[in-house]
Amino acid sequence: MDKYGLIGYPLGHSFSISYFNEKFQNEGIDAKYINFEIPTIDALPEVLASNPELKGLNVTIPYKEKVLNFLDTVSPEARAIGAVNVIRVENKGNKAVLKGYNSDVIGFTQSIEPLLERCHKKALILGTGGASKAIDFGLRSLGLETVFVSRYERPGTIQYDKITTDVVKEYNVIVNCTPVGMYPHFDECPQLPYEAMDSHNILYDLIYNPDQTLFMKKGKEHGATVVNGLEMLLLQAFASWEFWHGRE
Repeated sequence: MDKYGLIGYPLGHSFSISYFNEKFQNEGIDAKYINFEIPTIDALPEVLASNPELKGLNVTIPYKEKVLNFLDTVSPEARAIGAVNVIRVENKGNKAVLKGYNSDVIGFTQSIEPLLERCHKKALILGTGGASKAIDFGLRSLGLETVFVSRYERPGTIQYDKITTDVVKEYNVIVNCTPVGMYPHFDECPQLPYEAMDSHNILYDLIYNPDQTLFMKKGKEHGATVVNGLEMLLLQAFASWEFWHGRE
């Protein structure tokens, strides 16, 4: 039986395990998807050694960047982003050859592109972690200018307290790449001037639990188009399967 899995820590909120095991059952595929909750990325070789049937892995927080050091090859897109969330495992003799890809870009761009109109030229990216790099790559590939928003003073970022009414009108696409508002913290949201938003704004939240975050609710109250991360996850899962089975 082939094995696929997810590495990260912690993995309590994992979408992939239920999605793939349901897929295998429905399509009669002799395979199993397993969560490998590893407290350090240094445990990856042990996971590979003890699971020689592994054909592919997904990678989630906090290892999307750290895993690069363990890979034999990395796709140009993943290399440019600096983060990998899909690994194809090819066993050659006694050695597992690891190829890294990034499906965040594919999932996100395919999900947001139909919503973009001519007025959407600039975007704010909330957060500076591994996912935000893929979102930045995706938005720029769609022709938008981007700015990262951080709680801290960092080069090339602006801080939440500098986001004025004028900023959310100019940067009218806002993507939340932070965990703020994720279950069980339903009552939290990024600090933004929501009252300045209107129908020209798109608020995209990578969070999918709850299905409507406070960030989305507040934007919707002022006429913004709001989207959660579920469609992106589904599109990422499709892309993962293709990467594991030969798509370059």
